[in-house]
Amino acid sequence: MAKKISLREYQESVVAKLQTSLASTTASASKLGLQIGNERWVVDLQDTSEVVALTEMAPVPLTHNWFRGVANVRGNLYSVIDLPAFFGGEYSVLTSSSRLLLVNPHFISNSALLVTRMLGLRGLQSMETLDVPPDSPPWLGGKLRDQDGIVWNVLDISALTTHPQFLQVAA
Repeated sequence: MAKKISLREYQESVVAKLQTSLASTTASASKLGLQIGNERWVVDLQDTSEVVALTEMAPVPLTHNWFRGVANVRGNLYSVIDLPAFFGGEYSVLTSSSRLLLVNPHFISNSALLVTRMLGLRGLQSMETLDVPPDSPPWLGGKLRDQDGIVWNVLDISALTTHPQFLQVAA
């Protein structure tokens, strides 16, 4: 009789295999590209547990406008942070391209980041490193420019999830 596994276990094993494969070929040469508001960002694959389609979110009263509420992802509740609004931009308009980026539980448990859309894997080998302004937020882990002249911000999940503002959702 075949062993039954949950969808979550299956997805985690696929992500683990993908990360192992990527690590063996290009240690940190590629990152996951995201659109957050009107900006382009990249994040380490290891800092995320998975990306899921947008699901219904239950609002939580007396919280900041960037705290979108809680979402049920396969029976687990995740707090949802609207990254464009958290970064000081516009409140996200939810579209079919919107995604929830589940943060690796190593940093913080059951936290999801609402992003405008996914842009796929990005190779960093051909990107030029730019200077980061001294007054940048701590979660800005760097700036890169690709061959087309597009600037990509590097999202530092560790700095984001330990920032006091991120941890204090009450208004």
